[in-house]
Amino acid sequence: MAKYTSDLKSKIILGYDSKMISQTDYAKQVGVNKAQFQYWLKLYELHGEEGLKNTYTDYSIGFKLDVLNYMVQSGASLMDTAAHFKISSYTMVYDWQKKMELGGVGALEPRPKGRPFMKKKPTQQSKQAPADGSVEALEARIKQLEMENEYFKKVECLSSKQGKITKQDKEQVVYELRHKYQVNELVKLANIPRSTYYDLVKRRNRPDPDGDLKVEIKAIYEEHEGRYGYRRIRDELANREKKVNHKKVQRLMKELGLKCRVRMKKYKSYKGTVGEIAPNHLDRQFTADTPNQKWVTDITEFKLFDEKLYLSPVLDLFNGEIITYTIGSRPTYSLVSEMLEKALEYLPEKHKLLMHSDQGWHYQMKQYCHTLQERGIKQSMSRKGNCYDNSVMENFFGIMKSELFYYKEFESVEHFKQELEKYMEYYNTKRMKSKFKMSPVQYRTHFELVA
Repeated sequence: MAKYTSDLKSKIILGYDSKMISQTDYAKQVGVNKAQFQYWLKLYELHGEEGLKNTYTDYSIGFKLDVLNYMVQSGASLMDTAAHFKISSYTMVYDWQKKMELGGVGALEPRPKGRPFMKKKPTQQSKQAPADGSVEALEARIKQLEMENEYFKKVECLSSKQGKITKQDKEQVVYELRHKYQVNELVKLANIPRSTYYDLVKRRNRPDPDGDLKVEIKAIYEEHEGRYGYRRIRDELANREKKVNHKKVQRLMKELGLKCRVRMKKYKSYKGTVGEIAPNHLDRQFTADTPNQKWVTDITEFKLFDEKLYLSPVLDLFNGEIITYTIGSRPTYSLVSEMLEKALEYLPEKHKLLMHSDQGWHYQMKQYCHTLQERGIKQSMSRKGNCYDNSVMENFFGIMKSELFYYKEFESVEHFKQELEKYMEYYNTKRMKSKFKMSPVQYRTHFELVA
C-alpha cells in the first residue's frame, strides 16, 4: 500500500459520487481493490483527510490489546475497528487477532528492526539470567503469566462502558497490584510511563479538597431524608453562604452515591358535579402579591391498610404555605366545614381574599357559600372537568404523595397521621421552594419584615 500517498487517497475519495456510480465500479475505474477503497472511505468519514495520511505502524502491545478488546466488547467488524483507531491497514487487526489466538499476549510484541546487535558478555558482578528450561526460568515465566492474567482480568472489570480501556483504568490496576508484582513490570505491561503511575500515587495521598463540602452535602441530604436533588442542595448551600456550581454538586453527589429518592407520580384530580355556583375568578392567575390574598383548596384520597382517608388542605398562593388541613375516614361535608373554620382563624378582619376550589359538591353546599359570604370572601371555582384551573393544589398533592405517602412505610393509620403532621410542618418551615430559595414560612417572614 506504500504506493498510495495520502494526496492520492484524498483525490480518489473526493472524486467519488455515490449518486453517479457504485463503489464496485468506481474502485475498478481507479484501479483500487474494492475493500481497500471502502476502508479509505470509512477513514475519511470518521477522521477526514487526517485519516488518509500514512501513519507510523510500529504499534505497542498495549495499543494492540486496546484495539482487540474494543472489537470484542463492541462487536465491531475488523474494518470498523481499524477505522475507529485510525490504523493504516485494516488487515493489521486481523493479523493481531490471529497472533493472539495462536501465541497469546507475547505474540503481539513488535519485532525489533534493523540488524541484531552483538550482546556484551556479562561481567562477573552482573546478574545472570536463568537458563532456558531451568526451574528458575519456568518459575519466572509462571510469575509473568500470573501477572498478565490478573492484570487483564482487573482491567476488564474496570473498563469503561464505551468498550475502551482508559488510562485511568490501567493506573488503578497497577496501583492495586503494586504489592504483589514489581511496579516496573506492571507499568511495562500496562504501557504507561512510570512517572504517570507515581503521579497517581501522589494524588491519592493528597487530602480531598472537597472533603468538607462532601460532608455538608451528605448532611443536607440526610436532613431532608433523601428528598433533595442536586439543585435544591445547591440552593441550600447558597443559603449557608457557600456558592457552589450545580454541576459540581451533582458530581460530588454521584461520587457519594447520593440520589434523590423521590419520583413524581401522576395525579388524577377529582371532578365533582357540575354546578353554577361561582365563576372562575382566579383564571389561572396563580400568583399573589401579599399573604391571604388568594387561597386554593381541594380534597385528595389515600388508600392504606384496606382503609380510605381523605385530606382537605388550604394553600396560600402567595408563598405556597399550607394554612391548615383536616383529615377523615369519610369525605363528608364536615371535613370541609372544619377545614374552613380552622382556616378563617388565620384570616385578618381586613382582607380581600379570593377562595378557589373545583366544582366538588362540598364547595356547592349552601353552608359553605354562606360562610364565605359572611366573611366577605370572594368564591371562585374551576371550569367543568378542567384540573389545570386548580393545578397548584394538585401539584402540592403530587409532591406530598411522592415525598411521604409513596416514599415511607407506615405501621398503621395512626402512624400515617403522625407522619403527615410532621410532613406538613416540614413542608411549611424547612422544605425549600425553588422559586423562593427558602421555605414558605421563611418567605412570609421575610416579606413581613421588609413591608
